[in-house]
Parts: sequence; structure tokens; C-alpha cells
Amino acid sequence: MILANVFCILLFLDKILHSLASGQDPHGWRTPVDCVRANELCAAESSCSSRYRTLRQCLAGRDRNTMLANKECQAALEVLQESPLYDCRCKRGMKKELQCLQIYWSIHLGLTEGEEFYEASPYEPVTSRLSDIFRLASIFSGMDPATNSKSNHCLDAAKACNLNDNCKRLRSAYISTCSKEISATEHCNRRKCHKALRQFFDRVPSEYTYRLLFCSCRDQACAERRRQTIVPSCSYEDKEKPNCLDLRNMCRTDHFCRSRLADFHTNCQVSFQSLTSCPGDNYQACLGSYAGMIGFDMTPNYIDSSIASITVSPWCSCRGSGNMEEECEKFLRDFTENPCLRNAIQAFGNGTDVNLSPKNPSLPVTLPPKTEKSPPLPDDINDSNTIYDTSVITTCTSVQEHGPKLNKSKEHSLCFSETQLTTDIMPDQKTFVDQKASGSRHSARGILSALPFLLVKLAL
Repeated sequence: MILANVFCILLFLDKILHSLASGQDPHGWRTPVDCVRANELCAAESSCSSRYRTLRQCLAGRDRNTMLANKECQAALEVLQESPLYDCRCKRGMKKELQCLQIYWSIHLGLTEGEEFYEASPYEPVTSRLSDIFRLASIFSGMDPATNSKSNHCLDAAKACNLNDNCKRLRSAYISTCSKEISATEHCNRRKCHKALRQFFDRVPSEYTYRLLFCSCRDQACAERRRQTIVPSCSYEDKEKPNCLDLRNMCRTDHFCRSRLADFHTNCQVSFQSLTSCPGDNYQACLGSYAGMIGFDMTPNYIDSSIASITVSPWCSCRGSGNMEEECEKFLRDFTENPCLRNAIQAFGNGTDVNLSPKNPSLPVTLPPKTEKSPPLPDDINDSNTIYDTSVITTCTSVQEHGPKLNKSKEHSLCFSETQLTTDIMPDQKTFVDQKASGSRHSARGILSALPFLLVKLAL
């Protein structure tokens, strides 16, 4: 009898350990996975696959309220919320990105209460930081993005791109395509121009693309070069400006454009719980989402070549909004008056990034008084972006280069150690990382250590 009990416990423990090691929950779903893989898992489960087919039929030509009025549709939706399809995400630039996005929206369009102002991003969260981009830019080009404040940074960015075969080839391709005049009435082929731009920003590393898009400027000629980066006469401007809400509705009819816009709102939406106004204080996520919209109907760009402020916008206005004018203005302000986006662009231009302080900082350490005064900085080391809008939060000078000196500005100081990065700076922000998966090894180790005690107890 005892041996039978021991055998049953061993089988039970083996199943638990296998589940923990593979990152699966008790239902057998591996989370999180990309939506293509989630679709494959669902197809292998008869109950999930049949419900998924039912839901797609329910969504065809129906609004959400009509769909939920059907009990079969509602039951299918409830089942799929427990499936791997519910938490699946996509990777930007992945091999089957369009298929992945189609699967994602086929589920999540049925979960929303009609047309939402902000939609959740279908893409996996960004974990990299601007400091990673700076390091790679320094390795590839031999210089930092903000080296020599007296130089034309946008011209330097173009030179750096020309030194890389891939960057040079794809940049020349989109400039040629977007500058080619079709006829006297048709300035260019916008569709082909957008496609060439998407290929450039998807296939060229951000160490090069960011320097072209977000280079800092001290004079109008530099700022105009920055504005002309995407050949706006073809990719951006048009004879008339459409209404911004109409442009958004058009964008949301395309899975790619809808996803990139949702990603921008997720990563650049102004947050009052962070030092930088960006969600998670992640400048890199916001800049990547901004660049990801270029080449679609919602393509943004600098509205002018002013060096006094940074203002970007899609090519649209709120004229003719009627009773939707307030919503339209709110949508447009997410571009034109977005402190998160402005701070991110300025931070990249300055060659600085923000580090986060711990929630429970340690007690201050008393340092011995310095015996020597540090030498004054040369006059030519001033940041080229100090002329930007003073409402932008001042960032720190490079801690790695100049030592742990804090900015003496009256604005918030953003210098902290890189080792102090935390992921819980925004407790209300929803993340899509499996919290249980991180503790699977510890759980497995605890079960294994308890196994001898269980066997001894059963033997007694």
C-alpha cells in the first residue's frame, strides 16, 4: 500500500515539475506566445479550434452588441479568453507579422466595447533602452550621437548611414522612389514610397535610423534636413489635410497601421506616474513606436524646421470635426503636445538616457570632502538642444563620461544608476510577461528538496 502511494506521488510530482519546467499552466497553455504559435496550439485542441471558428463567423459583418446577443457567440468568446490566443502578442518585423496581427485582432476586436480611443498594443513590450542604442552607435560609427555640439548632427547621421552598405542601399532606394515624379498631375507614387520607407525602418538597425530621425539641431538648415529625412513632399504632405479622426478610421482598417498606432499610444501615452512622462520611463519604446508608424497612412513628421521647439504631427487637422472636435483635438495633442515624445527625442539628441531610482532607496552615504575643484567644462561642450522648449524635462549629462555629477537645473534630475532599473515603477500598467514563469525554477527546486521528507513520512 505504501509503495502504491509513493508511486502515485512520484507521478504527480513528475507532472508538476514538467509543467513548471516547460512554462505551462495547468491547462497546458504556454504563455506568453506569439499569435501564430497560439493559433497552432488552439488548432490542436478541438474545443478551442471549434470555438475560434465560431467566433470568426460571429464577428463577420456584426458589431459587438449584436454578436454578444447570440449565446453561441458569447460562449465561444468566453472559452477563447482561457486559450493561448487571448494573451498572445506579435514581434515587429517577424516573418509572419501580418498573419500574427490578423489573429490578434480577430480576438481582440470582439473584446472591446466598440471603437476605443486607445487600443492595447499587439506587440511584445520593449525591454531595451536608449543607452543600448548609444553603445551600438558608438561601436558602428565610431562616435556618439551627440559628439561635437558644433557639428551638423543630421549631416553626420547621413554620413554614418553611407558607411553601412545596408543603410546606404535602402536609404537611396526610398529617396529615389519617393522623389520620382510620375506625371504633371501626380507628384509621386505614395504607395511605393511608403513601402520603401517601411523597408528602410524595418530592416536598418535603429543605431542608424534614429540618428537620421532624431538628430539634434542648432540651426534651421540642420532642422530642415531632419524634416526632409522621409521625403515629406511624397510620404507626408498632400493637397488637403484630412480630418484626424477620419485618418484614424482609415488607419484602423489596415492591420499593420492599426497595430503601429496602438503601439504608439501604448508606449508614448503621457504618464503622470513617471519622471519622464513616458510609460515605464522608457524613451526607446516611444521612439521605436514613432518610427514604426512611418510608411503608413498615419505617417508623422516635424511640422516645420523650427529650432525653438520640437513639434510633430500626422498630416491632418480637426477642421470639420463637428461634435467630435474635442476627441479630435485630444487625438492630435498626443502628437503635437506630447511631453513623453518630446523628451524622448531631446534625450536621443543629447545622447542621454534616464535611469530609474529604486522604490526604497538606501540611506545616503557620507563622502569625504573633496580637496580639489573639478575643472570647468569647455565652452563647446554645451548641449545643442538647450534651445528647445524649456517645458521639456532636463536630462542629465552622461554619467559614464563625466562622473556622477547631477544636473544643477531646477527641473527634475534624472541621473540614477543603471543597476537601479525596476519594472514596477508603474503598478497600474498592464504587462504581458508571465509572472509565474520566473519562479518556476525556485518552485521546482522547493518540490525536489521536499521529496525525501514526503517519502520518509509515507514509509513511517
